[in-house]
Amino acid sequence: MNITLLTIGRMKKNSPEFNIIAGYVKQCKWPITIKEFEEKRPLKPEELKNAESQLLLKAIPPRAVIIVMDEKGQQMTSREFSQYLVDCQNRNITDIVFLIGGANGHSDILKKKATLLLSMGKMTLPHMLARTVLIEQLFRACSIAHHHPYHRD
Repeated sequence: MNITLLTIGRMKKNSPEFNIIAGYVKQCKWPITIKEFEEKRPLKPEELKNAESQLLLKAIPPRAVIIVMDEKGQQMTSREFSQYLVDCQNRNITDIVFLIGGANGHSDILKKKATLLLSMGKMTLPHMLARTVLIEQLFRACSIAHHHPYHRD
């Protein structure tokens, strides 16, 4: 099972978040790839949201499970999240893609393509921190699935 994060915005190399993410990706038994996109044209907020969503949509592999990170999405515990990913793996899903949009969120078209809208909570997080938290939760989910003692209830 391949896990890919398709994200809007570029993370600075050697930023604190970059180093944390690199550590979790290295330790995770599930392969994780991060692909970053930017829309550089000066657009109005709604146009920017749509343009960014199109960049993400074009990068989704065929037949991938699409998980859109959205503040209004479903919330899960770490164990529920792990079980969701294990269930995907057991169904021979080869690609799971997480989409993290820009400051204006995702377009309705992109949200309708989602297999799951997922929220990390009701609080607003900066995008780089949200990316870091998601990667940590992926590592935690993998640890739970492999009965590693990292996660404690």
